[in-house]
Amino acid sequence: MASFELPPIQDNPDGGWGPSPSNFPQDFKFKDIPYAPFSKADKLGRFADWNDLTSDNRQTASGAAANARPTGPGGRRREGPQTFGSGVANAFAYFHAEDEASFSLVDNKTGGPRRGGPGTFGRGRGGGRGGGFAARGGQQRGGRGGFTPGRGGAQRGGRRGWRDWEKNTRTRESSVTISPQWGMLEEIEFHRLAKLRLDVEEPEDLESCGRLFPYDKTYDRITTKTERSLQLVDRIKYNTTTSDDPVIQQLASKDVATVYTTDVILSVLMCAPRSIYPWDIVIVREGNKIFFDKRDGGPFDTVTVNENASDPPQDPTVSANPNNPNEKVAQVETSSINTAMSLSLEATYINQNFGFQSVIENPPPPAIEFDKPNPFYGSDETEPLASCGYRYRVFDMSVAEEENMKICVRTEVDAYIPGQGNPQSGQGLATIRALNEFDSRSQGAGGAADWRLKLDSQRGAVVATEMKNNSCKLAKWTVQSILAGAEALKIGYVSRVSPRDNTRHVILSTASLRPMDFAGQLNVSLANGWGIVRTVTDLCMKMPEGKYVLVKDPNRPVIRLYSVPMSAFTGEDDEELEEDIEENE
Repeated sequence: MASFELPPIQDNPDGGWGPSPSNFPQDFKFKDIPYAPFSKADKLGRFADWNDLTSDNRQTASGAAANARPTGPGGRRREGPQTFGSGVANAFAYFHAEDEASFSLVDNKTGGPRRGGPGTFGRGRGGGRGGGFAARGGQQRGGRGGFTPGRGGAQRGGRRGWRDWEKNTRTRESSVTISPQWGMLEEIEFHRLAKLRLDVEEPEDLESCGRLFPYDKTYDRITTKTERSLQLVDRIKYNTTTSDDPVIQQLASKDVATVYTTDVILSVLMCAPRSIYPWDIVIVREGNKIFFDKRDGGPFDTVTVNENASDPPQDPTVSANPNNPNEKVAQVETSSINTAMSLSLEATYINQNFGFQSVIENPPPPAIEFDKPNPFYGSDETEPLASCGYRYRVFDMSVAEEENMKICVRTEVDAYIPGQGNPQSGQGLATIRALNEFDSRSQGAGGAADWRLKLDSQRGAVVATEMKNNSCKLAKWTVQSILAGAEALKIGYVSRVSPRDNTRHVILSTASLRPMDFAGQLNVSLANGWGIVRTVTDLCMKMPEGKYVLVKDPNRPVIRLYSVPMSAFTGEDDEELEEDIEENE
């Protein structure tokens, strides 16, 4: 009879499940073979699987393609039967003694995407609809109307800086010829001026001169469909410099202030960081008094046009540029009506006649006489005076209580508004200015729209364009109105009858603005302006008595202070120059 013997059972002294590795029998044939989980359903397809993950979870390119999971309709992942034991680390993996993990590159920077490749802003369909930058059906699909990089550059309407080298980059000439005998004393950049600040209290009124006519309110109701012709009105209006003002001379003899100037000169200095065109201010120090003057025929007697535009109007060249012989020389005889000088003269003509025309000279309502008559109108004058009132006001620029730094300013108002109080006490005063349109398609227009089409329906867009192209001019007008204590600033919109005719004009509309509110829209800081005036005053007070000139650089945002001879800008230097020329001949 056959017998059955049980094999010996090896107990686990460690108390765990299964045989203990420290108690293996000597004849155990599976001793050095590692254990791997398996399933009876597994099919043996190959005895070497190169598509499996390595020990550091890396995979070859062929393995990635072979192991790619199938996808169903719409790109959704379709799960298949999971291989038994696939989640366990492979115990049969081959380990090389010198693995690639020990290999490193010297430069491990990732290279930029190739031009025209996927994920770049190239030509073709790379962007998808509305501004995604992935390939078609890729990562993003943006919305309609987004940033669309495609043919023609990153922006619709042309590339920024396109053919900039062909644009006219001629340098401007200085407003005054700098003599070699002049000594430069100080140079201040505009970014330093923009940081200055000084708060000034309400001024004190000293004198009031002149006569004011009432403003014609019918001009506020003018539209593009009811336009009114601009007429030539022959009136006298004075723009006398500070030193030639008899009222200022009387006030200076009484020592009412330290600095004396006019609102036109002071507004240029207070708005200096906005200026692009060159200008100059003559400064005379006599004892402890300083006078800010202007030159006859200087930039203060005209009005600029589109000074702050990206491509302002240009003047024709007279001679060839020695640094660029290929530059075309414009003919002076055939100068355009849209040059900077022609537009400036046209704007000055429009401003004067619009102010003369928009007042009522024949009562009612009656004209208002100030305390004193016009100080510049002589008894031998026969032509009628324009509506103009001069208010001499003193502003206190002192920083400390024991300091006495005051400035006397001659301000101007152009009319009074009936029914808004007593003009003699400073109520209802108004200043009148005009903006002019020349040709929206010409060089220097600054992208302005056609006023006849947009002024009534899109006035905000027209005003925004003018605030951009004429930022400095509007800021000066606003500062002049605030200095004069005017309650209203009337701005007329005047256009040419024909774009090719600069002699006939029509009034399309008139805007009524509050100077302080308009200063906020223009981002004009009066505290910054007073800080600039005080800084220039302190510089001049450190200098000895004499004559100086403050010049704005024609091509850089810089102002410079020069010391000049006392005979400069008086006509004597011109006679000496003519004598020198005759002697040389």
